[in-house]
Amino acid sequence: MTEGEAARAAVEKPSRNLVMRVIVAAVLAPLAIGIAYVGGVFWIALVTLAVIGLYVEWLMVIGLAREMRVVACGIVALAIAGVCLAMGRIEIALVILGIGLLATPLIAPERRNWVAAGFLYAAAAQTASILVRFDAAKGFVALMFVLLVVWVTDSGGYFAGRGIGGPKLWPRVSPKKTWAGAIGGFAAGLIVAACFAALDLGRTGPLLLLGGMLSIVSQLGDLFESAVKRRFGVKDSSHVIPGHGGLLDRLDGFVAAIVVAAIFGLLRAGVDGVGLGLMVW
Repeated sequence: MTEGEAARAAVEKPSRNLVMRVIVAAVLAPLAIGIAYVGGVFWIALVTLAVIGLYVEWLMVIGLAREMRVVACGIVALAIAGVCLAMGRIEIALVILGIGLLATPLIAPERRNWVAAGFLYAAAAQTASILVRFDAAKGFVALMFVLLVVWVTDSGGYFAGRGIGGPKLWPRVSPKKTWAGAIGGFAAGLIVAACFAALDLGRTGPLLLLGGMLSIVSQLGDLFESAVKRRFGVKDSSHVIPGHGGLLDRLDGFVAAIVVAAIFGLLRAGVDGVGLGLMVW
């Protein structure tokens, strides 16, 4: 390959990747929103399948995906918890997840703390995603708020980072991320919050604070997942989503944001009003 051909390939590869990212997002985003709107068993099933994927990919990253007892134990616990949540038995689901958190590291031959962390990561994502949507009054709106803040933060950060460049945010963990991208993503999250306020879906001040906080949290979630992968010398958690890598790569920011959002809503309005606690001030 000549020097000119190498240069063209270097330019074309990111462009092809961007096109693939856009196509996949254009298919998956409306599907996820539609299922979230329907809610109920359909949303719980989607979330449960997704977090099972997160758990399996976590084991792949730490090098224990071939330990079938560890894989199966976590999958069974998450699946049973999903069934319990679909039946409205939140307390039983939490017990099952607690048992899974104890059992998975106990049967792991090594890296037990990492196994426990991976199961806790998946279990927290499952519980938070379902609790936010449980709220009949504001659940869908609250879930859309979190999803859109995370998606727009990611997209805004991507384009601002590529277009502006500049100093790296944390090169040892994520060499491609820049301060410009982080600030661009944060600004994009604020725009989402402002749009929700303009649509009279909440008060402007609190929504801007919440949107800014969740934008930052989602970026920290992204950095956390990058740090875990770098710790084990892994570039992508998998290649299950074309142009995006794995579920961990795609959902890292959402997991962090939805867990923080659920805790916040839970503290303000209780188990039955997590969405209300987020959106109504």
